[in-house]
Amino acid sequence: MFWGKSLKPFYAHPILNSPYHPPSRYHALDERGQPVEREPFVGRRKSRYTTPVPSSRKGVGRLQTELELDSVNASGRYSDNAVVNEIRTYLENWRALPDPTDWGVTPATQRLLQHWRHHAFTGPRPFFCQIEAVETAIWLTEVARHRRQYAHIFRTLETANADANPELFRLALKLATGAGKTTVMAMLIAWQAINHARQPGSSLFSRGFLLIAPGITIRDRLRVLLPSDPENYYATRELVPPELMVDIGKAKIVITNYHAFQQRETLDTNKTGRAVLSGWRNERLVTRETEGEMLQRACGELLTLKNVVVINDEAHHCYRERIGASVAPAAKGDEKAEADENNEAARLWISGIEALKRKVGLRAVYDLSATPFFLRGSGYEEGTLFPWVVSDFSLVDAIECGIVKLPRVPVSDNAVNAPAPVFRNLWDHIGKHMPKKGAGKSGELDPLAKFPPELETALNSLYGHYVAEYEAWERAGIGVPPVFIVVCNNTASSRLVFEWISGWTREAADGKVTFNNGRLELFRNFDEYGNRFERMNTILVDSYQIESGTLDDSFKAIAEPEIERFRQEKAVREGAGSASAVSDSEILREVMNTVGRKGRLGEHVRCVVSVSMLTEGWDANTVTHILGVRAFGTQLLCEQVVGRGLRRQSYELGDEADADGNRLFDTEYADILGIPFDFASEPVNVEKKPPRPVTRVYALKERSALAIRLPRVAGYRTELPPDRLTAIFGEDHRMVLTPDEVGPTTVRVEGLVGEGHDLSPAVLDGLRDSEIAYDLSKRLIERHMRDDRGEPPYQFFYAVQPIVRRWIRECFVPAGGTKVGMLTYAQIGDRAAALIYKAIVHAAGKDGTEVVKVLLDPYNPAISTDHVQFITSKTELYATTLSPVNFVVGDSKWELEFGRIADAHPQTLSYVKNQALGFEVPYLFGSENRKYLPDFIVRLDDGRGLDDPLNLVVEIKGFRGLDAQFKAETMATLWVPGVNALKDYGRWAFAEFRDPFSMETDYAKLVAGLRSGRCAVGVQ
Repeated sequence: MFWGKSLKPFYAHPILNSPYHPPSRYHALDERGQPVEREPFVGRRKSRYTTPVPSSRKGVGRLQTELELDSVNASGRYSDNAVVNEIRTYLENWRALPDPTDWGVTPATQRLLQHWRHHAFTGPRPFFCQIEAVETAIWLTEVARHRRQYAHIFRTLETANADANPELFRLALKLATGAGKTTVMAMLIAWQAINHARQPGSSLFSRGFLLIAPGITIRDRLRVLLPSDPENYYATRELVPPELMVDIGKAKIVITNYHAFQQRETLDTNKTGRAVLSGWRNERLVTRETEGEMLQRACGELLTLKNVVVINDEAHHCYRERIGASVAPAAKGDEKAEADENNEAARLWISGIEALKRKVGLRAVYDLSATPFFLRGSGYEEGTLFPWVVSDFSLVDAIECGIVKLPRVPVSDNAVNAPAPVFRNLWDHIGKHMPKKGAGKSGELDPLAKFPPELETALNSLYGHYVAEYEAWERAGIGVPPVFIVVCNNTASSRLVFEWISGWTREAADGKVTFNNGRLELFRNFDEYGNRFERMNTILVDSYQIESGTLDDSFKAIAEPEIERFRQEKAVREGAGSASAVSDSEILREVMNTVGRKGRLGEHVRCVVSVSMLTEGWDANTVTHILGVRAFGTQLLCEQVVGRGLRRQSYELGDEADADGNRLFDTEYADILGIPFDFASEPVNVEKKPPRPVTRVYALKERSALAIRLPRVAGYRTELPPDRLTAIFGEDHRMVLTPDEVGPTTVRVEGLVGEGHDLSPAVLDGLRDSEIAYDLSKRLIERHMRDDRGEPPYQFFYAVQPIVRRWIRECFVPAGGTKVGMLTYAQIGDRAAALIYKAIVHAAGKDGTEVVKVLLDPYNPAISTDHVQFITSKTELYATTLSPVNFVVGDSKWELEFGRIADAHPQTLSYVKNQALGFEVPYLFGSENRKYLPDFIVRLDDGRGLDDPLNLVVEIKGFRGLDAQFKAETMATLWVPGVNALKDYGRWAFAEFRDPFSMETDYAKLVAGLRSGRCAVGVQ
C-alpha cells in the first residue's frame, strides 16, 4: 500500500503539544510546507501564508503602503502573517498577567476568562486554540481598541476591509477543521451577551446575534448555540458559569443559511398569468420581496434591536467580488461554472449582511473558517488569505496538538511512467474516461464497461485498507462502522461509482431485469439474490442540492430506492407520521447528519458517494478513508475535502506527555487517495532508478544427492538417574556477574555541603552461604527436574545441594562489586540453575547413557534442503560447489569465508547455510523460551565411510556473551545427544568457531580430530 513509515520526526512523532496549552514545539517544514528531516524547534510556529496585495479601489495612500509592508513579498511566496504574529505576542504577555484587574477587561469578561482557562470541566474542556481565538476578539475589543500603541493594527485591518468589504469591518478567526468552531461561536456569544446584560449601555457589546451558515446541514448543527436547546453548549459544555446562565438567556439568536437572503417571488404565476395581471397598459408588476421583507423573513426578531453581531460560519463563501482585472487566469468549462457559482453565492451572502447593516447597524462581524481564502473567480488569486484574519490555528498546528487526525496520502507507487504517485491525483489519469455531466440521465451507463481500471484499482486498494480498519473497530467494540467517502464531480460519475460499489439492476427492452452485486462486499446494498438490505451500507447524496434544501427530479430518480428505504426505516423508528411529514431532501440530510451516531438513521452507513464537493457542514468523526474522483484545482479545495476526514474519534488523552509533562492525544489517521493534498506527504518527483539486482537462491535439482535432512525439534525431556547425580563443570558453565546485569553496585550521594557517602547492596552480605545454596537448589529442581505429572522431585534436594555449592565455588565469578547473594535474584538464579542443570545432564550422559530425549514437531517433524528457495538483493554472495543450494548469502564476510573453507576441504561431503531452511533450536535463557538459528550444517566424512557421515552444526561467533554460552551448551548437552538418540537422522555434532583468522586451520584440526577419534561426537 501507500502508507510506508518515514524516518522524519514528523511522521514518527507528529503530536508534540498538549491541546490544552500553548504550543511549545513545532516540526520543521520547507517552503512548500513539507516536513523535513530535523528535530522539532522549540517555541511556536509563526503564521505564514501566501497573501498577494490587491490593488486598492480607493486610490493609493499611506494606509495602503502600510498594508503592503505587512503583507507578502512581491514574489507571492510564503511570508509571515505580520498582523497575526504581532497580536500573538501581545496576547502572550497579556495572558501572563497574574492579576485579573490588570487585564483591562470588564468583570464579566474576567469571570469568563478565568472559567475557560481554569475550570475543572467534567466533560470536554476548551482547547487552547479555541480560547486563543476568543481572547483575540476580546483583546482587540476591550484592550487594544482605544490604546494608541495598537492603532497601526486597526489601520491595517480597516484598509484590508475597505478594499474587499467597503461597507463592513470584519475580523476573521482561522481554526483548522475539527478544532471546534462551534464552541468558539458559543464563547463569543456568551462574552457579548453577558457583558450586554451587565452593561446594556455599552457601545462594545450586543445581545442580538445573526449566525449565517453556507447550508442547511451547518444551520441545523448550530442549534446547540440557542440557549433554549436541550443540548446547548453553554450548559452541556459548561462554557458559562452557573451564576451567569440567566444572562445568556437574554440573548436573541437567529440561525440561518445565506440562501435566505435571496429575495423571493411573492407571486407564483406563469407568463400568461403575468400578462393578464399587467393589463392592457402593460403595467410593471412588483412580484419580488423588497429588501425589508427579505430581512424580516431571514432575521426576524433581530430587526427590533440595534447593532447586532454577525457570525459567519465557513466564511470563505462570503466576499465582495473584486472589480477590475483578475489576477487569476480565465477559467473555462466546469471551472468557469464553478467560479460563477462561487461568486453568485458570495455576492448574495455579503449583500444580505450589508442590507442588515443598513437596517439596524452592526456591532461586529466575526468570520470563522478553516480556510478563509478567496475562491476561484473572486478576482483575487485563489487561495489568498483574507487580510482581516487576526487569529490563526492552522492544520499543521492542529496535527501537532493532536486535535485532528493526520491525513496520509500516497508517497510512492510502482507505476513506471508516472512522475508522481498515480493515486495522488487520480483525475489526471481517469478524467477523460469518466462520463460527462448529464450523461447518466438515460440510465444506460454500465459500471462493467465504463469503469476506468485505475479507478477500480484505487477503490480496491483503499477498500482493502478499510476492511482491516473495519475489523479492528469491530474487535474494539466501537459499535458503529468507520466511514469511506467518495467525492465525485457530477451526477453521472457518482451514479457510476455508486452502482459499482453497492450493486445495480438493469431492465432490458423485453422487461427482464438483470442484477449485478456491488464489487466491495462491506458496501453492498443487496444480498446475493438481489434483494435490498433493510439498512443501506452505501448512500448516494448530492451535497449542493441537500444544502440548498431541494432535490431536482433527475437526482430524486437516481436516489429513489435509497430515499424510500430510509423513509421506511424512519417510520419504523419514529412512527409513520414522522416519515410522511418530511421531504426527500430532509430524509437524506438526516441520514448524513447522523452518520456514525448510534440509534440514528445514519448509524449503519459505511460508504458515502457524494456529488459535489462535500466540503463543509458534515463532520462525522468516523471518517477514515476518502477517495477523490474529480478535479482539484487548488490546495484550498483539497484541504476542504480532506477536512471531512479529520475530526477525531476519541478525545481521551494518551500515556505520552510533552516536554512540560502535559499528556498528549494519541495519533489518529485518515487515509486519502485521489486528492493531491500537499501536506503530510513526501511526493516523489524522482527520476526512475533501475531496480536493485536480485538473485534467486534455491536448491539445485542436479545436486539432489547433496541434500541434507534435519529433525525439527520442539523441546526436550531428560531422565536423570536418581541414585547418582553429579555434575561435570567446564568453561561453558561459568557465570561472570557484572553490574551490567544487575545495575550499579556503588552509588555516591552528596549534599550541597557536608560529607558524602557511598551506597551499595551490602545488605546481601548478610545472606549465609547455606541460604543461597538452598534457594538455588530449590529453583533448579522446580525449573528443570519436574516429573511427568509436573511435580518437582524434592527428594533430589540433598543430592543437588552439594552440586550447587560446588558450582558457586568453582564457576560463579562476582565482578565489579556484585555479590554472591544476587544469585537469589529471580533472573540471575534462573540462569545459574540452567547452567548447573546442563552440567548435571552432561555428566549423566558421559558414559553413553541416553539421558535426553528430543520432542519433534508433531506437524512438521523433518525439514530438507530440497525446499530452499528465496530472492535476495544482497550482493555479497559465494557460489557453492558442494552445497545443494547455489549460493551462500553473506550476512558477514566470515560466512562467505566459511563457505569457501567448506567447499575446499576434502572431507566435506555437503553443506548448507541455514537461511530460509526453517532450522531452529529451542533453548531456555534463564526462564525465557528462545529460538536459536545456527549458521551452517556440514555433512562430513569422519572416517566411517560415505554411508555413515557426520552432520556437523556450525556456529561462527565473534563476541561471545552469556546468551551465546546458553546456545552452545544447549546444543552440546540437549540437542545433539537427543537427536543422536533418535537414530533416524544420522549422527550429529556441534562446533563453534570464534576466530575468523584461524577458522580454516581450526576447521581442519576439528575434522582431523574427528577422523582420528581424538575428538568425540558432540564435543566442539
